[in-house]
Amino acid sequence: MMRNYRIYPYTIAHFAPKPREPRSTLACIPTTDAKQGYPMSTVVTAKLKEQFDAGLETRADFTIDQPLARYGDVDHAVWTQLYTRQAALLRGRACDAFIEGLARIGLAPDRVPSFADVNRRLEPATGWRIVAVPGLVPDAVFFEHLANRRFPVTWWMRRPDQLDYLQEPDCFHDLFGHVPLLIDPVFADYMHAYGRAALRVADDASALALLARLYWYTVEFGLIRDTRGENGLRIYGAGIVSSKGETLYSLESASPNRIGFDLERVMRTRYRIDTFQKTYFVIDDFAQLFALADLDARALAARLAGAPEHAAGAVLDGDHVLTRGTGEGWAADADA
Repeated sequence: MMRNYRIYPYTIAHFAPKPREPRSTLACIPTTDAKQGYPMSTVVTAKLKEQFDAGLETRADFTIDQPLARYGDVDHAVWTQLYTRQAALLRGRACDAFIEGLARIGLAPDRVPSFADVNRRLEPATGWRIVAVPGLVPDAVFFEHLANRRFPVTWWMRRPDQLDYLQEPDCFHDLFGHVPLLIDPVFADYMHAYGRAALRVADDASALALLARLYWYTVEFGLIRDTRGENGLRIYGAGIVSSKGETLYSLESASPNRIGFDLERVMRTRYRIDTFQKTYFVIDDFAQLFALADLDARALAARLAGAPEHAAGAVLDGDHVLTRGTGEGWAADADA
């Protein structure tokens, strides 16, 4: 998955870049980290080695102290450019909870924020805090953090030549994309419940695959109803709000499908990790997500075993179709 990417598809998968603009996905070859015995990837192992070589000590839970002194003028300039661009672009496009969360958390617009400063606002509001990590972390570690209301945030910034193309999630994606909604109490509770549900089935590959799709189509690439928005919709997914190209595409392009959220439909739908999405699933409100708090993913996986999976761009007879996509520009190769 994405953080898997860190969470997609629950084996530390691949935020494979796309030619137009990256998202943060990274396809990796699973290996094992001998020190911890966690399933890892060649890319993750290389990234962690880079952190060790740089003198950044990684704890057993893969957290580090945010190395504020290592941010240079270029890092701060890249943050400023990305923040300024997305903050302006998201007005009228991102959901109110995201815009309000961005203001409440008070991310510095002109320099890479201090994680400690963010936590001083975030933790009293919803009990969540962010922790610095060197990059991708093993799935079990990620779930453990979520289940304890800790969100892992990559500490390093992309380079200036990677503003619109990045293979691996960086500080901007994690912090700007994910954290503003963690100050919203309902969404914060959903993320906590998700982590607990995933941790309960960490040994069940089938259940984790279903949860990976749920995370992908909600936390990363979710849309929400709002009559004031384009097509009556606004954005809440982190993979969209942190991307200029996908912000515009998700709301304004005629290419993708936009379909009302249905849990089993989402969990049986494959997704794209290398292009903009073929289908976006639309929730009515965050309460619809929190209703999944008691989800028994193991039982659901057993019930859905053998049920057909659907292509990322499929439209089914029973779907609540808000807009049927034209399919223009869709990749013809296999979905994840």
